[in-house]
Amino acid sequence: MTAPEVHGSGEEGRPAASLGERLRAVDGAITVPRGLWERVREAPDPAPPRRRFAARPAVLAGVAAVVVVVVAFGSWLLVRPDGARGPVPPAGSTPVTITVYNVERSCQGPRTADCALRVAVDPHARYAAPDNRAGAVWNGDRLTASCAVEGTAVRDEAGHASARWYRVRGPGGLTGWLPGVRTRDAGAVPDCV
Repeated sequence: MTAPEVHGSGEEGRPAASLGERLRAVDGAITVPRGLWERVREAPDPAPPRRRFAARPAVLAGVAAVVVVVVAFGSWLLVRPDGARGPVPPAGSTPVTITVYNVERSCQGPRTADCALRVAVDPHARYAAPDNRAGAVWNGDRLTASCAVEGTAVRDEAGHASARWYRVRGPGGLTGWLPGVRTRDAGAVPDCV
């Protein structure tokens, strides 16, 4: 059985032609209400969509000033005028003298470049990073530790690891952070605040 053809001439084309005539008749019967076009032309423009946050210049300037103050204060905390970096010892605490320890027996005597141990600038950065070097110390050096923090874990040559770091001062004005695996006698050092 084949489907009847909708367009064309003869009996098959009559339903489509009939439908087209009806649609044209209905379209011609539709009338536009009086005054519709005048009301459309006189209608006010729709308001632009409201922004969720319409910032005024004074508000933006205030926010910018607060950001500048916070960044400046944070920078001052990190690099204070006295040369100290990072957290500070608790008020009233007494510095503790600690001894540098090199686990390698061959480096427990000589003060060579191969046996030097690094004092870091930042206890939270990678210990061996080129820009994280405040100076060098050797086995047996005595340093003054003011406080301790948890930082990046460091593993010594024997496999011992520690994330504890000591804020130290040493000879010649050396200041920085000594990883906990580089000393064995720092139990009395208070936590930094």
